[in-house]
Amino acid sequence: MAEKKVIAFIVEGASDEAALGTIMKEYFLDNEVQFVVIRGDITTKDYVSKDAILKKINEQIEEVKKRYRYQTEHFIKIIHLTDADGVYVGEDCVKYAEVEGIQYYTDHMETAKVKETVERNVRKADILFKLRRTGTVQGIPYKIYYNSCNLEHVLYNELKDFTDEEKRDMSDDFAEKYEGKAEEFVAFISDTEIAVPGTYQKTWDFLEKDKNSLNRHSNMHLIFEK
Repeated sequence: MAEKKVIAFIVEGASDEAALGTIMKEYFLDNEVQFVVIRGDITTKDYVSKDAILKKINEQIEEVKKRYRYQTEHFIKIIHLTDADGVYVGEDCVKYAEVEGIQYYTDHMETAKVKETVERNVRKADILFKLRRTGTVQGIPYKIYYNSCNLEHVLYNELKDFTDEEKRDMSDDFAEKYEGKAEEFVAFISDTEIAVPGTYQKTWDFLEKDKNSLNRHSNMHLIFEK
């Protein structure tokens, strides 16, 4: 039996947990914090559809329950962190270039697969719309929060294609910087340079406009609202 109520954090990669894990466990000291590392973006992984996304989220929660022998009633909330990845920009902002994957900039993105990237954006936007309106998963309160263009952009103010090794090193440095200083991290993520003002819904409305999904914005500060 879990003595504390569980908060599950769904994140995309191990570097996300490395950067934020210690901070979240310190801030939510009265709860049991468990990170669910997808190792990829669950909103685009295996071309998941908006109709299948909740099944995928459920599968991740079931794995955590099985691993730690939790029951549904042990959970207090599910917090899902996602990269915005420029998902809401217009097709004219998706430029062709002979590059690997997708290269992000504050006013456009470059890729050798323009059509596929535009289709990805449409699919991911539909999924995010569904998830941000999903209030519960298995009866557990659920909310999804974004970092734009990605977590590295928000935390380190650099927009580039980092290697896994670079992400690990940066995450370790970030975690060390805020070790024992969770309130300082809350102040950092709540700074007006990063934090999008307004309600949960308003912050998502903001992300959909113009090129905001490519620029340095986050609504993670809402996680810490009393």
